[in-house]
Parts: sequence; structure tokens; C-alpha cells
Amino acid sequence: MQFTHDARLSLQAMTALVNSRRPDTLTTLSDLDEFCRRWQWSGSRTRDAAELDGVRALRDRLATFWDADESHAVELINALLREGHALPQLVRHDAFDWHIHATDEATPLAVRMTVEFAMSMIDVVRAGGLDRMQRCAAPGCGQVLIDFSRNRSRRFCDTGCGNRVNVAAYRARRRAAG
Repeated sequence: MQFTHDARLSLQAMTALVNSRRPDTLTTLSDLDEFCRRWQWSGSRTRDAAELDGVRALRDRLATFWDADESHAVELINALLREGHALPQLVRHDAFDWHIHATDEATPLAVRMTVEFAMSMIDVVRAGGLDRMQRCAAPGCGQVLIDFSRNRSRRFCDTGCGNRVNVAAYRARRRAAG
């Protein structure tokens, strides 16, 4: 599944935002500042509690993409775009070449995020890639991931979960052999 740089970054940011629910790692304005810095969000910011609350409120709604079939995903995408009054336009800024923004840079951060994530999900649906939106295979983890690998082999949200599962399997094999 090939995505433009901005769509891939947006999908990774959406995954990180959904995963910030448990444990809750988006509790302060500093956390939100770091999230925006890490995922390169441009545009205006109010840097207040209302902005933080707005972004936090997105998480559960966005998480529904990981359990959605195509029809439900399309309904959710269209609802998010309507609510955000999306108006796609071609822009270039910072280190990014031409890409699409669908809101004005003065639009509240939570609305910009909502629309950006919906725009990226359009690419996922059009590419037939909803099956790449998975939950981590590590027992007890429950985090979400998007598998960008060519052979659709990614199973874990990060290397920590993969290592824990592999070490547990190794130890189980040793016990069985010994």
C-alpha cells in the first residue's frame, strides 16, 4: 500500500492518538504540544484546556475505524468531513512539498485533525487497505497499528510487544524441550 508522505504521517499520527488512550498519555497541554511537534501539525493553536479536551475527544471516535467494515468506514469518513466543513486545497509549507489541506490553518486543532485523518482514511478505503488496520497481536496489549509492510506481516504495535511475545515463545520451547 503506497501512500504519499503526508497521508502516511497522518495515519501514523491517528494511530498514535488512538493509542494515547491507554495508558492515557495526552493529559496535559505539554503532552499535546509534544504530540503536535512529533507529528508536525501546522496551523494555529490556542494552547488551552478546550483545545486539549477537543483533541482528547477524538480518540474514541477515531478508534472505531479499527473495527469498521468498508461501509461503516465510508460513513464515518463522510461524517467527519461534513462536520469539519472540508474544502480540499493544495498547499506547500515547511518541509512538505505540495499536499492537500482541507481546512483553513485558523480552524481549531481538533477540527483540523479530524478532517486530516478523514482525508487519509479516504486513501485507505480507496486502496482496499482496511485490513491493514489491526490490533496488536501481543496478549493483553490492545493497541492499534497500521501495517504498511509490503507483505502484510506486521503483527505488533512496537518492537517491545514483538520482543515480549518472541521471548515468551522461546522460553516455552525451551521448557518443552527440557
